[in-house]
Amino acid sequence: MKVLIACLATETNTFSPIPTGTLAFEELAVTRSATSEPANLFSAPLHEWRRLAEQRGWAVVESLSACAQPSGTTIKRAYEAYRDEILADVQAHMPDIFLIFMHGAMIAEGYEDCEGDLLARARAILGDSAVIGMENDLHNHLTQAMLDAANLIVAFKEYPHTDSTDRARELFRMAADTAEAKIDPVMRDYDCRMINMFHTTRAPMQKFVADMQAREAMGDVLSLSLCHGFPWGDCERVGARMLAITDGNAERASAVAREFGEYLWSLRQQIKADWPTIGQAFDRVEAADAFPVVLADFADNAGGGAPADSTFVLQEVLKRGLRDVAIGIFWDPVLVRMCRDVGVGGRMQVRVGGKVGAMSGDPVDINVTICGLKEGMSQMMGQSAMPMGTGVWLETDGVHLILSDKRTQAFHPTAFTDLGCDLAAMRAVVVKSSQHFYAGFAPIASEVIYMATPGAITPDYARIPYAKRDPNYWPRVENPFQN
Repeated sequence: MKVLIACLATETNTFSPIPTGTLAFEELAVTRSATSEPANLFSAPLHEWRRLAEQRGWAVVESLSACAQPSGTTIKRAYEAYRDEILADVQAHMPDIFLIFMHGAMIAEGYEDCEGDLLARARAILGDSAVIGMENDLHNHLTQAMLDAANLIVAFKEYPHTDSTDRARELFRMAADTAEAKIDPVMRDYDCRMINMFHTTRAPMQKFVADMQAREAMGDVLSLSLCHGFPWGDCERVGARMLAITDGNAERASAVAREFGEYLWSLRQQIKADWPTIGQAFDRVEAADAFPVVLADFADNAGGGAPADSTFVLQEVLKRGLRDVAIGIFWDPVLVRMCRDVGVGGRMQVRVGGKVGAMSGDPVDINVTICGLKEGMSQMMGQSAMPMGTGVWLETDGVHLILSDKRTQAFHPTAFTDLGCDLAAMRAVVVKSSQHFYAGFAPIASEVIYMATPGAITPDYARIPYAKRDPNYWPRVENPFQN
C-alpha cells in the first residue's frame, strides 16, 4: 500500500478585512516535511498517519503541509498554487490511500468550497479505486462536493480541539480497512438548521459528545461527527450538520445522522448564547470575592479571523479605573518592535489597538512600562505548540497588556506567565479567545465568563448579514423545520 498525506488549512471569516495570502501561510507553516518538524494542530494528523502507515510497512509520500491563521477570504493565486502542488503529487504517485487535513471552512476568491474543489480534482485523478479520507476541524461547512468525492470524512469532536490525533487515528483505521476491503463506508448527513457555537467542555454538549462516542461503541455506526459550521463564513452550506458513517448501510447512516441531529435540536434552548455585555461582566468582577475571574473577549478571537487588536474591553477597564487586570493577546507588530528597541524597564507613551478597522474600536493612548519581553514564544493547545512570536508585557496603572507580533489567540496562561506576569495576583484575566483558552485557563479561574463583545465575530447569530445563506435557520427563525 502507498499512502499520500497532505495538509491545506485555514478558516475563512468572509467578514474579516484581513486577506489570507501566501505570506499568511508562510508566517504560520508551509513545509514539505511536516512530520520531521514539531506538530501543530493541523499537522499533527500527518505525524499520526505516517506513524501508523509505517507500522504496517506501507510506503508514505508526504506532500505539502500549509496552514494559515484564520482571517479573510484566501487570495485565489495562493489557494490554486497550494492546491495544484498537492494534486501534482497525487498525479505523480497515484497512492492507494490519500489522506488530507483541511479545515473545512476555507473560502477563496472564486472558490466557495475549497475542500470540495480539491477533493473532486483528486478523485478525478485517482478514479474510484483509491481511498480518499479527510480530517476536518469541527467548524466546517460540510458540502455535498466533499461528501461526493471522499470515502471518509472525520471531524474533531472536542471544542477546544484537544482530539486532533484521536480523530487522525480513527480516520486512518477506517481508510486502511476500506483499502483492504474489510468495510464499505457510506456517509450521510443531516441538516440541523442551526447556527451557533457549541462548547463541548460543559453541559449539555459534553454529554452530546459522550453519547456520540457511546453510539460508535455499539457497532452500528463506524463514525459520528457533529460539523458545527463556522458562522462567520458566508456560504450556502454554513450551519450545523450531523454526519454518520456506516459499513455499507445507507439507510442506517441517514437514520443515525437524523437521530443525533434531532437530539442537537432538542438542546437549542440550553445552548443559546445569553452572555453579559462588557459592563455587566465587570460588574460581576467588582462584586467577586475569589480571583482571578477569567473573561473571554469572544469577538476579538484571532482564531475566528478577528484582528486581535480591539480595545472595547481595555477602554472599559480604564474608564472604571480597575487595577490588577491582565488582557491579551493584542496583535501589534509595530509596537512590539518599538518595545524591542527600548528594552525591559523602559517607559513609553504608546498607542494600543484600534489599527485594523472599525471592528477594532478606537486606539488607546497610554503611558506604559515594559515589564517583559521574550522572543520565539509558543503556547500549548492540547498536544500542539502554537507559535506566538515575540511577546511583550506592558503595564499601566495596574493594567497589564500582553502583545505579540504574530496574530494569535490566547490559548494558555503561559502566554502571560512566560513573560513574568503573575496571573494569581490578578482580579481579572481577559483572553482574546472564544473557547480554545478554556482547557488552559479554567483550572486557574475562580469563574469563567464569556462576554458578548463587539468585534469581528460577535455572537449574534440571528443577525449575521449573510448574502449566500438562506435565512431559514435557528435562532433567526424559531422553527426552521416548519418553513
